[in-house]
Amino acid sequence: MDSSYSFEPHELASGFGESLAPPDPALLESVLDAIPARVVVVDRELRYMYANAESLRFWGLPAERVIGMKVVDVVGEQRFAPYLPKLQRVWGGERLRWEGWAVYEQHGRRYIQEVVMPFTRSGGEVNAIIAFGRDLTEFKQQSDALAQKLTELERAEALKSAIVDHASAAIVSTDARGSIVEFNPAAVAMFGLPRDAALGRDIASLLVVPDDGAAPDAASRATRDVPLCELGRRLEGHALRPDGHRFPIEMVMWRTDVAATTYYTASINDMSERQRAAETIERQRDALRQSEKLSALGSLLAGVAHELNNPLAIVMGRAGLLQEKAAGTPVADDARRIHDAAERCARIVRTFLNMARQRPAVRAPVQVNDIARAAADMLGYTLRSHGVTLTLSLVPDLPLVQADGDQIGQVVLNLIVNAQQALAAHAGERRIEIATGVEQRRPEREPRVWLCVGDSGPGVPPALRATVFEPFFTTKGEGVGTGLGLSVSRAIVHQHGGDLVLQDGAPGAMFRMSLPLSGGAEDVPTVPGALPAADAPQARLLVVDDEPEIVELLRSILEGAGYEVASAESGEVALALLAEARFDAIVSDLRMPDIDGAGLWRAVREHHPALARRIVFVTGDTLSPGARAFLDESRCTSLEKPFAKPELLQAVQRALGGDAAAS
Repeated sequence: MDSSYSFEPHELASGFGESLAPPDPALLESVLDAIPARVVVVDRELRYMYANAESLRFWGLPAERVIGMKVVDVVGEQRFAPYLPKLQRVWGGERLRWEGWAVYEQHGRRYIQEVVMPFTRSGGEVNAIIAFGRDLTEFKQQSDALAQKLTELERAEALKSAIVDHASAAIVSTDARGSIVEFNPAAVAMFGLPRDAALGRDIASLLVVPDDGAAPDAASRATRDVPLCELGRRLEGHALRPDGHRFPIEMVMWRTDVAATTYYTASINDMSERQRAAETIERQRDALRQSEKLSALGSLLAGVAHELNNPLAIVMGRAGLLQEKAAGTPVADDARRIHDAAERCARIVRTFLNMARQRPAVRAPVQVNDIARAAADMLGYTLRSHGVTLTLSLVPDLPLVQADGDQIGQVVLNLIVNAQQALAAHAGERRIEIATGVEQRRPEREPRVWLCVGDSGPGVPPALRATVFEPFFTTKGEGVGTGLGLSVSRAIVHQHGGDLVLQDGAPGAMFRMSLPLSGGAEDVPTVPGALPAADAPQARLLVVDDEPEIVELLRSILEGAGYEVASAESGEVALALLAEARFDAIVSDLRMPDIDGAGLWRAVREHHPALARRIVFVTGDTLSPGARAFLDESRCTSLEKPFAKPELLQAVQRALGGDAAAS
C-alpha cells in the first residue's frame, strides 16, 4: 500500500495551535480506538487516511484493507452516492451533522448519527475530512418503543378519562384517609357539588354506608375501613347533598394500589327514581289486590242479588195487584207500603248489579236526581250506623243528561263513601249533603247539571288540595283506600265532557260534578207509565218460567191487562205447546233447568221464525257474559227482575210490535 496515504493521529493535534504541545500519538490513538463511535479521515481523493478500531469492526475489515482505499470501494456505490453532495459542502468548509436510517449490506437497516467536518493545517485549505459515526439503532428502537408505550398510555388514559367523564354513574375516588381525589361530572350532577369543592373533602360528608343511620364519625370509619369482603359487592345506603337532602344510592367499591399508595373508588347510582318506581309498583299491586277483592265481592253481591230478584219480583207484583184490588180501603195503603219497600230493595239490588256488571259504556238520557237517590238508598244503612246524617237537596225537574248511568252512579257512590270515611274520626257533627242544580246558561257553553257532595268533616288540607286527584294518592290509612277513586272518578266525568273539582271555601270537603246536557234533551219520564186499559191488545201469550210464583204473578198481571195467557214450567213444555197452538208472543225466563231461554229461542227461530223477535226474556242474570252475549245476539226485548207492572206491559207491547231493537 502506498505510504503517501498514511495518516498519523498526531496530525490531528495541529489544530490546537503552534503554542500547544501535541498530545502523545499513542495516547491519542488509544483514545480514538476506545470511543464507541466510528472515526475516519479521508483525503481530497476520498481515500481513507485513517479508521479507528470501531470503524474496522463495523466493516469487518483489517486496516490494510481500508487505509488507502476509496470510500466507494469500502461502503459500496449505493451507500456512497448520497454522500457526494454533502462532501462537496464539507470541502467548502461546512460542518454537517445528520442522522437517520441507512441500509448496509452486512448489517441491514441501521439508525446512524454522523458528523462530518473539514480538516485544515494552520488555517489553510481543506485537505482532509474527518467523519464521526454512531450506531443508535438499539437506542432508536427503545426510544420508539417507549414513545409507542407512552402514546398507548396516553390513549388509554384518554379513553379512561372519556369513560369516567361520560359515565352515567358517579365515580368518586379517595385516598387511604378518605379524602376525595377524583369527582367525575356525574358525581357533580348527583351531589350538586362543584368538582373543585369536592376535591380534598372527606368522603364521609357525602356517603353513609352501611345504611343504618350511623353517626358521621361511624360513617366515616365505615367508608374508609371497608372490609375486603365488601369490595366489589353492591352496597345500598344513602348519600347526603350539601343542603342536607338524603337520597338512596347503590354503589360498588374497589381498591387500587399505585406506587405503594392505596386508593378507593366507588361507582354510585342514585336510586331515587327506582325507589319511587318500586313504591308505585307496590301501590299498583295493592290496588290490584284491592281490585281483586272488590271483584270477588262484586261476584258475591251479584249472586246474592240474583237470588233476591225472584222473591222481590213476587213481592212487588203481588203488592201492586193487592193495591189495585183493595183500592179505597186501608189495605190498599198497607199494600202500597209493602210495594214501596220492595221497590227500594229492588233499586239497591239493581245498583249492586250495575256496579258489578262489566260492559262497554252505554250513553243514554239519565236523571241525576235518580242516581243520587239510588246511591243514598244503597248507603243509607251504612251512613246511619256510623252516625252520619244524610240530607238530599235535589232540585226537581232536572233536565236529563246524556251519560252512562252506571258510571256516573259509581262516581256519586265514591264521593259519598269518601265523605263517610272522612267523618269516621271526626268528633263533631257528622253530616253529608247531596245537592243538585242547573248552571245558568251561558251563550258560549252548553248548560250543565251539577251535583255536589259535601261533608262537615275537617276538609282537605291546603297542601294536599292540588294532589287529591292524582292516581294512587290517598290520605286514608293502610288497607282503607287505594288512591284510585277520585282519579278514576274524574276520568269518568271528563269522558262525559264534564268536570269534577274540589270546591274552595267549603267548611268541610265539597266535591262538585258537572255534566253537559245532550243537546237540550227533553224531559221524558224516567219510569214507564202504565198502558191504558183501552189499548190492551187481545193477544195470546205464552209464559215460560220454572218458578210457579213468578208464573202466577205474570199471569195475573197480563190477564189483568186483557191478554190471553198460557203457561209452561220449562222450555221443553213450551215447545210442545207451540207445536199444538198459536201464540202471538212469548214471555220467558232466561235461566231454566232443561231447555233454557237461549235454547228455546234457537228452537223457535228454526220452527216458528215469526215468533223469534216476539220473545220477552225476564231474567236476573244479565251480569254473566253468556247472558249478555245471547241477548245481544237475539236482539229480543229483555226485562230485569224485579220489575214493575208498567215495565212488563211496555215490554210485551214492544215485542208484539216487533220493535225489539228499540229495547
